[in-house]
Amino acid sequence: MSANEAGGRDVPAAAAAEPAGVLPETGAGLVELERLQQSLADSEERARSHWEQYLRAVAELDNVRKRAQRDIESANRYGLEKFAAELLPVKDSLEAAVKSGPADPQSLREGQQATLQLLSRALEKVGVTVIDPHGEPFDPARHEAMMAQESASAEPNSVLQVVQPGYELNGRLLRPARVIVSRAPG
Repeated sequence: MSANEAGGRDVPAAAAAEPAGVLPETGAGLVELERLQQSLADSEERARSHWEQYLRAVAELDNVRKRAQRDIESANRYGLEKFAAELLPVKDSLEAAVKSGPADPQSLREGQQATLQLLSRALEKVGVTVIDPHGEPFDPARHEAMMAQESASAEPNSVLQVVQPGYELNGRLLRPARVIVSRAPG
């Protein structure tokens, strides 16, 4: 009995040569399945790698945040250290003046001037600068007008006199200069 006779179907000769139980469509499907399984394994490995990178990045970010917080706390705690160190010679000078007892007016004046110079240098070293705007145009952002005074010799709205100097710390206003401003005679 032939293959054609057994099933009543025509079976091509190429199909009869295939191993028993594996159809051509099934072989291609197995190859595709194996390719998809390999692709899935590769994707899972990449996902695992990305997850590990993510966890490391999160941990590093947390470390940076904690380090920044410690730096801020340290700056708050010890930020005045430089300023305090600069003021110590001024304090020493004043203590020496007090211990020396009564002095003649000339030596007292010289001691006051020396102490004032020490204080000025200490302020300069920490970035404090004096605002002395005599003769400059009035700037309401840096000056505080105490009064306006008529003047024929000065430009209107300029600083005639500095009542009290102002101060800046690294370009930031600490205290405005208190001034008398000129106005046109009228």
